[in-house]
Amino acid sequence: MPSFADQLLQFLRTFPLPTALPAGVVAQSPFREPAVFDLLSQFAHKFYPDAPPRVALLGINPGRLGMGRTGVAFTDPTALSAFCGIEHDLPRQRPETSTQFVYKVINEMGGPAAFYQHFYVGSLYPLVLLRNGLNYNYYDSPALVKALWPDIQLSLRQQVEALGLRRDVAVSLGKRNGEFFKRLNAGLGLFDEIVVLDHPRYLMQYKSRNTAANVAHYVETLGQLLPNS
Repeated sequence: MPSFADQLLQFLRTFPLPTALPAGVVAQSPFREPAVFDLLSQFAHKFYPDAPPRVALLGINPGRLGMGRTGVAFTDPTALSAFCGIEHDLPRQRPETSTQFVYKVINEMGGPAAFYQHFYVGSLYPLVLLRNGLNYNYYDSPALVKALWPDIQLSLRQQVEALGLRRDVAVSLGKRNGEFFKRLNAGLGLFDEIVVLDHPRYLMQYKSRNTAANVAHYVETLGQLLPNS
C-alpha cells in the first residue's frame, strides 16, 4: 500500500494544469521540475512516513520563491537546510516571512519531526499562480475563482482521500482563505470543523511587534488538536 509520502508525491506531480485562466494569469507546477521534485521527495520520505492521520493546515496556493523552489509548503531554501536538514544548491535568498513564522511555530512544537508526525501542511490550490510575473492568489479576482473552482474542489478531495487526513478538523492558514475553505467544505462535506488562523505572511507584515504572542496563539491552537490533548 502506498505510503503517505508516496501518495503526496503522486498528487502533486500529477495535478493538472488549468485549461483556461483569465488574461494575464498563468499557473505553473514546480513539481514537474526534476530538481524541485527531488527536494520534495527527500522531505516527504523524511517527515511524512506512515503515521496516524494528520491534521491538514492548508494555505492559499504556493509562492514562486518558497514552495515554488523547494517543493515544500511554507518552506524556503534556507529553512529546508537549516531546519529540515535537507541540503541543496539553491541560492540563499532573503528569507520568506511566512516561512520564518511557520518554523517558529514548528520549533516551539518540538521541531519538524515531531510536528509533521501530526500535521500536514499544504494548499487549497497546489499550483503556483502568477500575474505579470508576481505571485497571485486564487481568490484575487472573481473570474479566477470561477475558473479554478472545480480544480480547487478536486485538489481538496484528492488530498483528503489519498492522504487519509483527519476528517474531524482542518486548519485554514488565512482568514480570506478560510471563507473559501468553508464554502468548499459546505459543498463537499469533508471536514467536521474548519479552524481559521491569520495567515503567517499577514502576521509578519502587519503584526510583527506581536510575533511572540502570535506564535504562542498558533502553538496553543494547534496543540489542542493533537491526539489526547
